[in-house]
Amino acid sequence: MNARRIGAALAGTVLALSIAACGDGSSGGGTGAGGDGAKALKIGIKFDQPGLGLKQGSTYTGMDVDVAKYIAKQLGTDEGDITWVQAPSAQRESLISTGQVDFIVATYSITDKRKESVSFAGPYFVAGQDLLVRADDSSITGPDSLNGKKLCSVKGSTSAQKVKDEFANQVQLQEFSGYSECLPALASGGVDALTTDDTILAGFAAQDANKGKFKVVGKPFSTEKYGVGLKKGNTDLCNKITDAIKKMQSDGSLEKAIEANLGPADYTPGPGNPATPEACA
Repeated sequence: MNARRIGAALAGTVLALSIAACGDGSSGGGTGAGGDGAKALKIGIKFDQPGLGLKQGSTYTGMDVDVAKYIAKQLGTDEGDITWVQAPSAQRESLISTGQVDFIVATYSITDKRKESVSFAGPYFVAGQDLLVRADDSSITGPDSLNGKKLCSVKGSTSAQKVKDEFANQVQLQEFSGYSECLPALASGGVDALTTDDTILAGFAAQDANKGKFKVVGKPFSTEKYGVGLKKGNTDLCNKITDAIKKMQSDGSLEKAIEANLGPADYTPGPGNPATPEACA
């Protein structure tokens, strides 16, 4: 660094200015420098999705968390230099556009509409929308048996939008801010089914507190390509993340992450896996 050559006093000034610049949060899409020179990253994940993105105290677990850690490592960031940011479905685009996160790994389905405001790296996984019902309910066997049923999903999710687009005249949709809020309503009979990606449903069904209470119907009726969302037009970062995803696939780390987090729910990845990352635009 040039600062070391021009004296301790000036170096201190440069360091102070650098810290101030990092602290104002105005740098878009970049990484801040930690005290030891390591790159700091702000990564958006879900906090309430078992098996995918779950916060318990100061611990973060799930497949998406493992993917995010791997990508960060490839970008030169250690786990200790990651700031985890909660990324509810309805807030993901604004978190990215306002620079509150560097990127988001949160069951973030790649869609043409979202591509208008967000760039995506990936997909790194392909899921499918399904239904979670009470274990003793045999009346719902798939999307063709939803007439007159009450469904719960999350505001801003592709799952909720699909229900509105395809089943609006058949079902009554209730939208909550998080999937975990749907579970009590499902358990009590307030709603008949929770609908979202099969990965998310499998994670909830496998929780110790939920064992024996719910079941995944197992009739997916959509294709959800999970991508890493980042600021629109940041092709350089997108390409680096895409390279990280490809490496995670080729060295077996992604397969291990899937098995470790979703395997306990007897979940098997569906058609389209392993996913083929698309070129960044």
